Amino acid sequence: MNDDVRNIALGVIATAVSGGFGWFARTYLWRRTLRRKQVFFGLPPGSDCLFVVNRQMGGKESSVHRNDAFALLEISALIKDCGANVQIVTHDEARQGFGERAEFCVGGPTSNTRTVAHLASMLPGVRVNVDSQEHEDRGAIQVGGEVYRWAKEQVEYVLLARLTAAQGGRPVFLLSGQTAVSNQAAARYLARHHERLARKYGKDSFCLVLKVVNSHAYGPDVTELAADVTRAALTPVPAAA
Repeated sequence: MNDDVRNIALGVIATAVSGGFGWFARTYLWRRTLRRKQVFFGLPPGSDCLFVVNRQMGGKESSVHRNDAFALLEISALIKDCGANVQIVTHDEARQGFGERAEFCVGGPTSNTRTVAHLASMLPGVRVNVDSQEHEDRGAIQVGGEVYRWAKEQVEYVLLARLTAAQGGRPVFLLSGQTAVSNQAAARYLARHHERLARKYGKDSFCLVLKVVNSHAYGPDVTELAADVTRAALTPVPAAA
């Protein structure tokens, strides 16, 4: 074998080894990222999860707002990536506990009775104004001494929370917004930032207030973190307050 043939053979072998190593490294990183996503969402392969939809305010009892349907699509992509299955139920049909299956609950307490139960049992430090009459505090979210008020088509707020009730139980993801657009914004924020949230909070509960800016012009796209209210949201409000 002359030097040219030997160099070609060595080059081919080196390329094969390098390509194989690169493929292995990419596969390992992809699998590790997927496992972290599955752990964060509580969605191991083949598992079932619950998606609880609310009703459209002012619409028919069984109707779902278009933006809430879009929120379902945003989250369905995450569920599919994890290899899990989703069962969609309306808020008034979801009469079961939590922890056995992961759950995504969409809608504020005025349109979703399941949200009312989750706020009362797992976020005792949160108060939401559910008055139907028009006034400054209608729909306002109060937590930790701060009040987050809704200004129609200018500023909207939404709670995004990951809640666990017991050690080893599957989480509940609560997307409780002042409008349907803010619900979709929370779903999009979760889809885009779940890796960062998983690194920061791991398997622990958290509660964030997100701010949706000028939804009339930008829809759910311009969303920013207003506050991390985890400690205050998980702490019961004193009776005197």
